[in-house]
Amino acid sequence: MTVRGVLLDLDGTVYHEDNPLPGAPEAVDRLRERDLSILFFSNNPLHGGEEYVERLQSLGVDARPGEACSSAVVTRAYVDDHHAGDDVFVIGSDSIRDRIDRGQATVVDEPREADVLLASWTDEFHYDDMVDALRALDTGTVYLGTDPDPTFPGPDGHPVPGTGAVLRAITGVTEREPDRVLGKPSEVAIEAALDRLDHDPEDILVVGDRLETDIMLGERAGMETALVMTGVTDDAKLAASEVKPDHVLDSLADVDAILE
Repeated sequence: MTVRGVLLDLDGTVYHEDNPLPGAPEAVDRLRERDLSILFFSNNPLHGGEEYVERLQSLGVDARPGEACSSAVVTRAYVDDHHAGDDVFVIGSDSIRDRIDRGQATVVDEPREADVLLASWTDEFHYDDMVDALRALDTGTVYLGTDPDPTFPGPDGHPVPGTGAVLRAITGVTEREPDRVLGKPSEVAIEAALDRLDHDPEDILVVGDRLETDIMLGERAGMETALVMTGVTDDAKLAASEVKPDHVLDSLADVDAILE
């Protein structure tokens, strides 16, 4: 295939926690040698692009300024573009709350005042958050989520609940689905990736470990897709999924096999 740009997922594809996956830094180096555009794109809503670049560099991965994006970045951009001046009630971490508050909207502490309810990952999710969601959404408030990931790898390698679990809990009590979920594989995320890579979709390869986010994004956008088996997807999940990658790799270290 002809590739001009590569979209790389992070956790489960390039690293696990604080450790690069075997061969991943060297694989990125080889992509550089081919003069390919690279975008690292995480659905983790805790950090922005600059933070991910710094983290990758600390792990020995050749990441450069402007080459990383996240669900936090696209969420802030979407809120700024579509809800400037609105009052936003956030159920989520301090980091996403602060990121939104530094933008064009105003974060409020009273759910009944909200024009927008934004839900995201927090390890402090509580019964009271579901009560707040009921109060916020009772008036026809716009309901947004940062990303759909139900889990992400924990410190010991075992999965822990992600934003998707928070969204499902809120939907369970409010009987309302989010109006938009803004990370991968949304149209908002696709547009962000295309803007940053600046290539036609058919010239972009997506490499990731999640069928329902990374691979679905590529499928929706018309990009080539490669699933790596170093993250959350195993053979049983792959066989049962309606989302099918164009390629299946043991790890990112094997990416050269589909570029030649």
